[in-house]
Amino acid sequence: MKATQTTTTFAADAFAPLVQDQDVQAISRPSLSYWQDAWLRLRANRRALISLWIVIGLLLFTFLGPAVWQVDPSVQDVEQISQAPGANRSVTLVEEYVPWQGEGSSSFAFAETPTTQSVRLQWDNFSPQYGYRIYRTPYSIGPERAFGLPLAESTEPFFEDRLDLRPMSYYYTVMAMDADGENTDNYHTIAGTVARVITLEDARSRGLVAAQDNPPMGTAYQLAWHPLGTDYLGRDMLARLMHGARVSLFIGFFAPFLYVLIGVIYGSTAGFLGGVTDQLMMRFADFVVALPFLLFMILFKVMTNTGPGESGIIPMLFAMVVLLWPATARLVRGQILQIREEGYISASRLLGAKTNYLVLRHMIPNTMGVILVTITFAVPSAIFTEAFLSFIGMGVAPPTPSWGSMCNEGIKTMLTHPHELIFPALFISITVLAFNMLGDGLRDALDARMRNRE
Repeated sequence: MKATQTTTTFAADAFAPLVQDQDVQAISRPSLSYWQDAWLRLRANRRALISLWIVIGLLLFTFLGPAVWQVDPSVQDVEQISQAPGANRSVTLVEEYVPWQGEGSSSFAFAETPTTQSVRLQWDNFSPQYGYRIYRTPYSIGPERAFGLPLAESTEPFFEDRLDLRPMSYYYTVMAMDADGENTDNYHTIAGTVARVITLEDARSRGLVAAQDNPPMGTAYQLAWHPLGTDYLGRDMLARLMHGARVSLFIGFFAPFLYVLIGVIYGSTAGFLGGVTDQLMMRFADFVVALPFLLFMILFKVMTNTGPGESGIIPMLFAMVVLLWPATARLVRGQILQIREEGYISASRLLGAKTNYLVLRHMIPNTMGVILVTITFAVPSAIFTEAFLSFIGMGVAPPTPSWGSMCNEGIKTMLTHPHELIFPALFISITVLAFNMLGDGLRDALDARMRNRE
């Protein structure tokens, strides 16, 4: 039987391409690495980004600031002791000091205009038999009769004050004494504002007057500018804050780097080995946590022969590195215990990967996010620890500046000159807050579980 062949013919337009009525839009997203995605997420966090810029600004202030503000933090400006920011810096040229013999007066008054060179008082002889006691105070005298600092006792109706005079208002009281040397109710008080003056020799030594110039007396000049004022020894606060930041940030970065590194190595080893070794290593970490920090700080100071008044930076670093690594070790151990059960770790083992390769190539890189967050939280903790130890006199000792030691010095004059305490305390607060907020932002940006919730 013969087969029949059938031929079918199609029209030319039967094979025309299909034209869709609707446009097809392809949604594509560029491929991002883990760190690129983390950076984008960090940039979206406004608080963390502001904190990052604050940290960068602090680093510039610390390392580039002294190159711009070239003032020695140890140089004392005795004409501007405890000078507040924006205070009057004018000084008037006067003659060299000439001793004053004094003379009586029919009334209690200043013999001449009070200046920082001397304040001269004279009065009528209202108690010639037993003498007078002279007081000085910067505060007005109320009913409690707080006359202030006793300057001297005199039997003459005049007195010259040259004790640590500053350009401010003073209240002077001359008190008559009885036969037993006790104060009586017979006293007189006068108030006066002391003007800042300078002699020609001092003006030339400060560079206010050229060596060949001879200006007339009474000429006014402006003393050196201190943007943040001076401390109780006349040292520039801005320069001391810059150099103090070097000490505080050095301890804040170097100490956490060391003890976090020790914690990473210790915790990754314990987590990878597991079993009895893991339990023994973590029990030792628990023992280190129980050790008192201040006690070991004192022991390290004794071991390094650090005496009273000497800087305790080295003992402080030793104490931090020896005692503060267990927290990082616990955190990294938990991450390693989780990562070692992943499939790619088993695959690497089947391919013959050694322990060192598994830990260094796979496990620790996958814990870098946790390590970075740990460091950002460890830095403010170390800075605060340094400030606390310096504040109680166990850390950085004067004249080496640090923010903690500056707070310790400023608290003594906080009622009369609050800027000496406010500025270092403000820098400590801003630094600690910035690193904490940056740590929060990094934790959110580097946590893979946060991506799944969005």
